[in-house]
Amino acid sequence: MTEPPAQPEKPTGTPEVPPGMYYPPPVHGYPPPPPGYGYPPPPPQPYAGYPPPPQAPRNGLGTAALVLGLLSLPAVLLLGIGGAILGIPAVILGVMGRNRAKRGEANNAGVATSGVVLGALGIVLGIVAIIAFIALGKWFVNIGAGDYIDCMEKAGNDTAAQQQCEDEFRGKIEDHFSVTLTPTP
Repeated sequence: MTEPPAQPEKPTGTPEVPPGMYYPPPVHGYPPPPPGYGYPPPPPQPYAGYPPPPQAPRNGLGTAALVLGLLSLPAVLLLGIGGAILGIPAVILGVMGRNRAKRGEANNAGVATSGVVLGALGIVLGIVAIIAFIALGKWFVNIGAGDYIDCMEKAGNDTAAQQQCEDEFRGKIEDHFSVTLTPTP
């Protein structure tokens, strides 16, 4: 029997290539991937012509202006200056909110305008309250309140001296306003 001719040995790590198939040479010692393997196809591109999704309106500035404007009104009664302290940021935020609405970034132009109006009202009322408090304080001092306070400090815990201070102050008020005050028992 005759033996078939010996085939030369193939180097290890090289895949067998069927006849008619071409593999590129190995790169950096690694064999190439078999056909059909490799990088996946690129992902599909988004469709052209569609606008980006609309953004939600940014209404925070107008809302904050309205809240501060509303809070500035009772703050006038508490401190006087509180109306101005809260009214100034209300006006600033309201103007910023209106500008945002004009650019189409917000849809609450009316709320922002209300914040501006209430903030301005809080500022005006705050200034009026401050002037009124100063005038009232000067008037109170002019009718003898400073003398009454000094008299009470000098009297200390002496009830007779305190009563005398009260009687003197009552007399000044009755003379100034032409009224008669009845003492409380």
